[in-house]
Amino acid sequence: MTAARSRIVVSARNGARDFECAPGEKILHAGLRSGVGLAYECATGTCGTCKARLVSGGVRTEWPDAPGGRYLKSETELLMCQCVAHEDCALEVATLKSPGADDPVPSALGGVLRAPRRLTHDVAAFEVDLDRPIDFDAGQFALIGVPGIAGARAYSMVNFERAARRLSFVVKRKPGGAVSEWLFGGEVEGTRLGLFAPLGHAVFHPGVKKHVLCIAGGSGIAGMMSILQRAGQDDHFAEWDGHVFFGVRAARDRFFLDELEALRARFPSRLRVTVALSDEDVPESLRETCPGIVFARGLVHAVAGEQMKGRFADVRAYVAGPPPMVDASLRLLLREARLSPADIRYDKFS
Repeated sequence: MTAARSRIVVSARNGARDFECAPGEKILHAGLRSGVGLAYECATGTCGTCKARLVSGGVRTEWPDAPGGRYLKSETELLMCQCVAHEDCALEVATLKSPGADDPVPSALGGVLRAPRRLTHDVAAFEVDLDRPIDFDAGQFALIGVPGIAGARAYSMVNFERAARRLSFVVKRKPGGAVSEWLFGGEVEGTRLGLFAPLGHAVFHPGVKKHVLCIAGGSGIAGMMSILQRAGQDDHFAEWDGHVFFGVRAARDRFFLDELEALRARFPSRLRVTVALSDEDVPESLRETCPGIVFARGLVHAVAGEQMKGRFADVRAYVAGPPPMVDASLRLLLREARLSPADIRYDKFS
């Protein structure tokens, strides 16, 4: 006997929507694939943005100890990204968004892991051959599920193309992190993966006539590479400047420098790439190896703030990386650069 689908009704100050939720499907996923503008950021149970109040019906949480639970104020509140409905439900949320007509609609799909390789001692790259092509915007991410490991992980796409049949990712090794330890620990080529994609609001659209500022820490450079590829394909840097600041701890932690230099070389008068080393002085050999890239000592947000003085007019900023680095960059952009929040896009990797 096939389990019945649940009907979910979501009400907000600005309206109400309803959609069907398949057995075992996360409420957030069901709403987003149905084109409902539910609020979210991380979609992995960390940020609390997708919280809702259960008015009627019953749900089961897949991760009772999710960090985002600290934002729930009562037993009737829940995280839509972690909850599965087992009957028809009515929910209340703060607001419903209006998805753009051209925004890619996320969906569940499968794929096969290909070409796993190490970029540094603690950063790995891999590809996923998809069961079917998808469209996504530059700067978006995918939720990836690994067989035998509870929960999905969010990774930004490195590449950009329409009707993509292969997605590229980078992962930083996290001690005790189940997925990163699995990826670094053995033979993973050919593993079937589950995905929900595309997701994320920190996207680049070439129709926005602005200079591009990218501030990335560590594996946060992934989504920036997608943004830079899209901007390059659309010749955005023929008329607008690009400023890329990539922060790593030390010289041995660097990666994607060849790819960044290739992009910079296409637009030498418009695109500037700076790599900031936070924990050591810049080796002279590194400058000699990559003469087209600027190297500096310091935290990446501080280096960006110093080099961008007087250059923040008509800028759209993109920020990605560890939460402390993102928070420091947002303070720079809002308080010192005086950018409008509408001109700041960011992802925190918790």
